[in-house]
Amino acid sequence: MSDFHALIIGGGQSGLAGAQALRARGLRPVVLEAGPEAVGSWPSYYDSLTLFTPARFSSLPGLPCGGDPDRYPTRDEHIAYLRRYSRLLDVDIRTGNRVIEVSTTPEGFAAHLADGQVVHAPSVVAATGYFGRPHHPELPGLDSFPGTVLHSADYRRPDDWAGRRVIVVGAGNSAVQIAVELADHAVVTLATRGNIRWAPQRVLGRDVHFWIRALGVDRIPASRGVRERAQPPTLDLAGFRKAVAAGRPDHRRIFDRVEGEEVIWPNGARERVDMILLATGYRPDFGYLRGLGALDSRGAPRITSGWSATHRRLAYLGVGNQRTLGSDSIVGVGADARAMARRMSTSLGLRRPTLLGR
Repeated sequence: MSDFHALIIGGGQSGLAGAQALRARGLRPVVLEAGPEAVGSWPSYYDSLTLFTPARFSSLPGLPCGGDPDRYPTRDEHIAYLRRYSRLLDVDIRTGNRVIEVSTTPEGFAAHLADGQVVHAPSVVAATGYFGRPHHPELPGLDSFPGTVLHSADYRRPDDWAGRRVIVVGAGNSAVQIAVELADHAVVTLATRGNIRWAPQRVLGRDVHFWIRALGVDRIPASRGVRERAQPPTLDLAGFRKAVAAGRPDHRRIFDRVEGEEVIWPNGARERVDMILLATGYRPDFGYLRGLGALDSRGAPRITSGWSATHRRLAYLGVGNQRTLGSDSIVGVGADARAMARRMSTSLGLRRPTLLGR
């Protein structure tokens, strides 16, 4: 018999929110985190990263972010917040425990760890999310490019590329933020397949997330199971749109192909470049579930409203559009975690929650 009600795989913000929600209903989860601490992927992001949500909307259940509620927390602030959150949880958190496979047992599930350990529980919460496997798109000639090809997951600071010719591929928030800061140090082009879909960061003096919350947009349910993560609009944070319009960075349609050290632009012009930075997002990181038949051919979970379509006690947290538009962000994961915990406790026969103080 297992000592735990649930195996939570992943100790980032989604896993921590799930652990808090399960514990608040009297369940005993164990968090299995591959890294050295329970802060998710945040330490691997670039140095200047700031959250695109104000502090008032950047908290997990039970612990306010603190400080000025209208500020945009930095990467390091958010890491410190997650460290504090994990310390306050009355939960068994096991770092340095990489799950390589999940299998079924007569009693539920078994998590097989890289060091040979096996941990059992009647239920599983997959909380490794969409930010563990950087996506490298197939671009003609890129494989033979002799310069540097870097994903935004491996980018750290702009002064490393001072004076160089750089192309940033991507149209999302991170692509724009990186391209704008690089443009103060290097000659930079932001290359996109189409126009950038800008959205204002502030409307009528309020951050757009205030209006999303006030109008209930964050509660609109996803209409179907997760298929593709839609590219959200790019927020005009800190004057990004003005900088791009001024040519810092230059914005062009993506190149047709790469030949040697040169890129060939749609108008036929050729240009030598030093570095191509791919700010092209991430793909699902659920390979440990493949043996269950829980994933489709692309590695995405077969999922409906945050629950596996193939296994009754397999839940997900941190997956885009799993329940609402904000399911893959700190804005939405708290509500998703509470909904998961309610259903999980019922599934395990624990219908009356035991609310625990912090």
